[in-house]
Amino acid sequence: MDLLDDDFLLGNDMAKKLFNDYAKDMPIIDFHCHLNPVEIYENKNYPNITRIWLNEGTYGDHYKWRLMRANGVPEELITGDGDDYDKFMAWAGTIEKSMGNPLYEWTHLELKRFFHIDEVFNRKTAPEIWKKANALLQTEDFKPRNLIKNMNVKAVCTTDDPADDLRYHKLLKETEAENGFRTLPAMRPDKLIQIDRDGYADYLKKLSDVSGVKINGFKDIMAAVKQRFSFFNDMGGRLSDHSLLTYHFVEASDSELDAIVNKGINNQDLTPKELDQYITMLLENLMKFNKEFDWTMQFHINSIRDLNRPMFKKLGADTGYDAVGTQPDIAGEIQKLYTKMRNTNDIPKTIFYSLNDNDWMQLATMMGSFQEGGKQRLQLGAGWWFNDTAEGMDNQLRIFAQESLLPNFVGMLTDSRSFLSYPRHEYFRRVLCNFYGKLVEQGRVPNDEATLGKIVQDISYNNAYNYFGFFPDKTPDELFNTSYSTSK
Repeated sequence: MDLLDDDFLLGNDMAKKLFNDYAKDMPIIDFHCHLNPVEIYENKNYPNITRIWLNEGTYGDHYKWRLMRANGVPEELITGDGDDYDKFMAWAGTIEKSMGNPLYEWTHLELKRFFHIDEVFNRKTAPEIWKKANALLQTEDFKPRNLIKNMNVKAVCTTDDPADDLRYHKLLKETEAENGFRTLPAMRPDKLIQIDRDGYADYLKKLSDVSGVKINGFKDIMAAVKQRFSFFNDMGGRLSDHSLLTYHFVEASDSELDAIVNKGINNQDLTPKELDQYITMLLENLMKFNKEFDWTMQFHINSIRDLNRPMFKKLGADTGYDAVGTQPDIAGEIQKLYTKMRNTNDIPKTIFYSLNDNDWMQLATMMGSFQEGGKQRLQLGAGWWFNDTAEGMDNQLRIFAQESLLPNFVGMLTDSRSFLSYPRHEYFRRVLCNFYGKLVEQGRVPNDEATLGKIVQDISYNNAYNYFGFFPDKTPDELFNTSYSTSK
C-alpha cells in the first residue's frame, strides 16, 4: 500500500464503499474552529506556505510547533523571526521523524488535496515542494475564501468573545452568496470565566460598553451577557463554547457572588471555593441563556494550560505548552450541575469534549440521563486535540455507539487555526467508514450498504445541518446541491 493511497485507513470492501460512494463528497459544516474572521474577510494571498502552514508570528499551528521543539529546532525557526524557508526546511526535517504521529498523515494529506503534491515530504523533496506550493498560493484559488469554498464547506463557526462587535462577521454576511459559505460567530466567554486573572475589571468595562448595561454586580454581568446572546443570535450565532480546565460544583447566594465579583474587579486573591462558586453560578446562567436561545453549549474540559511559564510569558497562550488534565472527578462535578439544571428544565443542547479520555465513559453515560426534548440533545464530542488521532477517533466512536446512538452524532469539527486543515474531515470520515466496515466484517451489523451509507452521510453532514440550525432557509439537499441565498 502506498502512502495515503485511495484506501488508506479503509480496512475492507465495505469501508471502501462507504467512504467512496457515500461519505467522500459530503459537504462540511465546520461548527468549531479558530479561523480568524479578519483573514476570511480580507481574503489575501499568503506570501508562502510557511505563513499559512506553520506560523504568522505567534499565531499558527501549535501542534506542529511541539514536534519541532522535540526535534531540537530553535524557537527562532518556530515562532521567532527566522527566515520562512528555513522554517519550512526545519518542518521537513521534523516530518521525517514523525511517522506514527497523525501530523505525518495530515501534512501529506494537505499537500495532496490542496497542492496536488504526491511526493513524500522530507528535506530532499522540500525545495521543489516549496516552489510549487508557493506558486499556487499566489493564485485566486488559494485565497482564504476559495480555500474554504473549494473544500465544500457550507458554514464556518469562528470563536468569538462576548464583547466582540463582530464587525467582520457583519461584512462577511454581505458577501455570503458570493462566498458560497456562511461565517458565523460562536461565543466563547473565557475572559468572563477568568475572574482571577489580571484585566478582569477592564474586561467588565468593555462588556458594559458594548452591551449598554452598567455593571455593578453579578446580576448586571448576566444582563450584559444576555444582551450579547441576543446580538450574536441576530448575527447567526447558534453555539457557545466553554473551557473548563478544572471544575467543582459549588453554589453561591447573590450577596456572595457580588462580593466575589468585587474582589475580582479589585484584583484581590480569590479562594478556590470562591472561584468554584463564581464559575458554577456563571455556568447556570449560561445554560439558561443557551436553552432560551436554542443554542448548543460546548464544554471543553480537563486540560492543563501553559505549563511552561517562562515560555507562556514570552509567547502567550496557545503556543504548544499544554497537556492532558487529570482532575478525576470533573465529569462527576458536571453531573451535579446538570442534575440541578434539570429541576428547572434549563438543560440546553450540549456537546462534551474531554482531553482526558478517562472521562468519556462517564460523560457518555451521563448523557443518557438527560436525553429529553429532541434527538440526541446531548452528545459526546469528537476526539479532541491530543485524541484527534485515528485511534482516538475510533475510540470515541466506539464509546458513543455503545452508550448512545452513534447514527445521531454531529460528527467532526476542524478546531484549527489553519485554512489547510479541512482534510481532517476526510480523515475522520475514513475512520468512521472503517468503524462500520469492521462491524460488518465481524457480523455485528447487517451487510447493508444503503443503510450504512445513509448513516455515514448523516454523521458526515446531515446531522450537523439539522442539529445546529445554521440554514433555516435551505434543506440539507438544497444546500448540498446548490449555492444558497441570504434571504430569510
